[in-house]
Amino acid sequence: MFNTTGQVQGWSDTPLTDVGVEGAEQLGKGLKGTTFAKAYSSDLGRAVSTAEYVLENSGNEKTELTTLSGLREWSYGGYEGRDNSEMWIPIFEDHGLTFDEDWTQYGELTRKMSDEEIANTIAENDKTQTAETYDEITKRTEEALNQIIDETSEKGGNILVVSHGSEIPTILELIAPGSYQGEDIGNCSVTKVVYKEGTYTVETIGDKSYLEK
Repeated sequence: MFNTTGQVQGWSDTPLTDVGVEGAEQLGKGLKGTTFAKAYSSDLGRAVSTAEYVLENSGNEKTELTTLSGLREWSYGGYEGRDNSEMWIPIFEDHGLTFDEDWTQYGELTRKMSDEEIANTIAENDKTQTAETYDEITKRTEEALNQIIDETSEKGGNILVVSHGSEIPTILELIAPGSYQGEDIGNCSVTKVVYKEGTYTVETIGDKSYLEK
């Protein structure tokens, strides 16, 4: 819901909108025929709901779903629930860019700043000092990824992982540094990663073709 009101949404847990529900259902239908051996999602309600809609509509309603706090979106601390402009305008302006609600220049910002620099700048600017630093984000993300591999690598198969727009690039940078180059990670898009013999290979990022099937 915060995506529609221009409010900062990290650990703040607003429900899926009707459009969000429809997207998750469409994604599930687009994945019909793909069998998931196991499923994981962030423990935030919007991610859990998305995972449940995907499993139900793809014919995987009996697949076990495990929620992991390590897959959460970044925490934006005292900025959560506030207008996006409060958090982003100072960062954009420091790099000679203009923030707008269409995120027109966000791609350019990511070419000027790494995720680590963005996260740490937000944490530094947060007056409450409760926003996550990049080290805090990556520590809990690595723990979640290690758990997923420990629980699934022996039997293998397709694994569904549902996470968030800033967290997914963080995951990609951890498992395959340099693989993410600022591609759009749209809602209900699919990023496909293959894990084999200790190595991750990123095959697709932000693929929306499943929504069109």
